[in-house]
Parts: sequence; C-alpha cells; structure tokens
Amino acid sequence: MLTICDSIKQHISHFKIGVLTYEHIVVGPSPSMLKGKLRQFQELLYFDMEQTPLAEWPEVKEWRSVFKQIGTDASRYRPSSESLLRRVQKQTFIPSIHSAADVNNFFSLYYKLPIGIYDRDHLIGDIVVTIGTQADEYIGINDRTTNFERKLVSKDAKGAFGSPIVDSKRTMVTEQTTHAIQIVYFLPSFTETQCEQMLQAMKEMFIQIHGGTAHTQLVK
Repeated sequence: MLTICDSIKQHISHFKIGVLTYEHIVVGPSPSMLKGKLRQFQELLYFDMEQTPLAEWPEVKEWRSVFKQIGTDASRYRPSSESLLRRVQKQTFIPSIHSAADVNNFFSLYYKLPIGIYDRDHLIGDIVVTIGTQADEYIGINDRTTNFERKLVSKDAKGAFGSPIVDSKRTMVTEQTTHAIQIVYFLPSFTETQCEQMLQAMKEMFIQIHGGTAHTQLVK
C-alpha cells in the first residue's frame, strides 16, 4: 500500500503518483529491440534539444517548480528525468544496464518524468511518499549518500529508500529480482486520464519483456 503524506498536498494540491506492481518477472540483459529503442530515442531527444533549450521544456520547468514549492534547491538537486536528459544533451548516452532499468529509463525519457523501480523483496511494510527530514538519507545507486531534508522521498518501515532525485542501493532492482514496484511521479498538471494511459503503456511494455503479471494504481 502506498499513500501520499498530507504535507505534500499542502504544497501541491494536485500531486499524483502512479504505482505499478509486478509479480513473477524475469529480469535479464535487454533484448535488441529495447536497446535499439533506448538509443534511437536518445538521439532524437538530442536533436530536439538543439532546437529548444532544455530549461524551456514544459516538463522540466514544472518539475523545477514542484521542487521549489517543496523547499528543494532546484539548482542543486534535479529530478532524475532531468539528469537523464542532461546526459543526452552532452551526448553521454545512457547505456543498457538490464531489462528492467532500461524500460524504466526509456519511459522516464519518453514522458520526461522521474520514475523509480524497486525490488519488492527488499521493501518492508507500507510505503509513504512524504517530505524528508534531516534524519532521512541513504546511499544511492550512484554510490553517494544523499540527505532528503525538504525533498520528496519514499519510505518503508525501514526508512527512506526512493526519491524523484535518486534511488537507494538497498532496494535497487537486479537480474535476481522477481517482484518489483515502479513509482511514477506525475506532473501535477496531468489529468487522471493521461496518467492512466501512461500507466497502461508502461505496464504493457514491461510485461511484454519480463513476463509475469502486473497491477496499476493511481494515487492522489
């Protein structure tokens, strides 16, 4: 079960999160189709950035606004989606990691949204998305320790494990993962219909590659 803390709603009334839960999946090296899709889309984005500066993209501007409203320094801490886009802008294209991470990165770039994916067997109890305190920190998948005071953060019974900025090593998905959960941080301006359509598209592609079963939920 995932809930959004009231403290977030006080800052952003239309805050929404998509949740996709996966059972009995098989994570492995990405098929050629997915690798090609990820690479080709990054090349297309690079040419788009030559026409319009990244800072002017509506999704980037809105996410920076969300961070500022929460109290996060948007010039120091960026949504993971913007970090990916900045790598593409520098032509430091994102390499293939494994099938689950590649699907996650593809949709993060495609929708220009922060998306986290986690191994459910490493999560304990219910999940709450909240505004972090000084006590909330973890070692990220980038091997750096980040403190989440005045930042959006996801917590389970053991503590902070995920964020639109960077996810933790504790709950990262690997090729041994068989049960996973994706958290999609939607833009407040998105309609519920838009969100549901995106969740369905993500679910279909993920299951096509990994097998298993999936369930989607829009939390608001």
